[in-house]
Amino acid sequence: MNPAIPQRPLYGSDFTGLVCGFRFRVDQPGEPIDSDAASDWLARDDTTKEFLWLHFDLANSACERWMKTRLGLPDSFFDTLHEGSHSTRIEHQEGALLAVINDVMFNFELTPSEIATLWVYTHQKLLVTARMKPLRSIDSLRESVRRGEVFRAPAELLAHLLRDQADLLVQIVRRTSAEVDGIEDRFLSTHSSTTRSDLGAQRRVLVRLQRLLAPEPGSVFRLLARPPRWLHAQDIQDLRDATEEFSLVLNDLAGLVERIKLLQEEIATRMDEQSNRTLFTLTLVTVLALPINIVAGFFGMNVGGIPLAENHHGFWLLVVIVASFTVLAGWWAFRRRRDM
Repeated sequence: MNPAIPQRPLYGSDFTGLVCGFRFRVDQPGEPIDSDAASDWLARDDTTKEFLWLHFDLANSACERWMKTRLGLPDSFFDTLHEGSHSTRIEHQEGALLAVINDVMFNFELTPSEIATLWVYTHQKLLVTARMKPLRSIDSLRESVRRGEVFRAPAELLAHLLRDQADLLVQIVRRTSAEVDGIEDRFLSTHSSTTRSDLGAQRRVLVRLQRLLAPEPGSVFRLLARPPRWLHAQDIQDLRDATEEFSLVLNDLAGLVERIKLLQEEIATRMDEQSNRTLFTLTLVTVLALPINIVAGFFGMNVGGIPLAENHHGFWLLVVIVASFTVLAGWWAFRRRRDM
């Protein structure tokens, strides 16, 4: 391949898999940095008042190889990338924070397939994030950095990421709550027949979000009980505040799931009542038609000796008999309904 011809970046990243990188100095906004500059920075010794945030795209085949050779990350981080469990957690390993965060994709439309995983490595001078697909929360954090927001340490970036994730979940809960309000209004006005299936789809999505995200607050609180030595008191407080905010959002999500469940039960109860009324109507029609069908069956027999055949008032006598039995059958049916 001709080195003079520039190669096009793949997967929204450069050829090392780096989507974006920023260098932070004390009390200054982050400055964009590429993979070559990041390698030079990591090789320097005069970085006591600086730190880096590097965000990678794991869909790029060169990404993992570059991280292993240039960043000096522990093997436990790469083991986490390949393990089958994607449950949300933050752990203290080898003096660093390793986090697995389930987030929603950038084009999220409240479907379970739109949830993906973000892997995070946080140390005193380095924050590394890696994902397979674009995610909403990490994009919000990147926009905050680009707008010039100042960050004190990598742990503050991690806390900001958790808050962005909580804010996004708040938007999901609010939007779903508004949709549930509309479904409930249509249900109360009896103008909709598809509310049960709509609620079922929303409940499945919320339950999946709750299952994937709920372990995070507990893991953070366990971590903060014995934090790494390089975490400052302000960093610990920021992580605690972000986790408490996220816990409140998860409680709201759980309340919305319970509300949807109760509404589904109410819809099921109403449908059962409608089915019972329909069955009663069919039963009543059958009972009321029974006397005339029996009489018609007897008098329709082509045999001799049919009663009242020569009586001039025979037709009206049969009408009276059939009407009497029909009234008695109706009275019996309504009485059975009152006794049920």
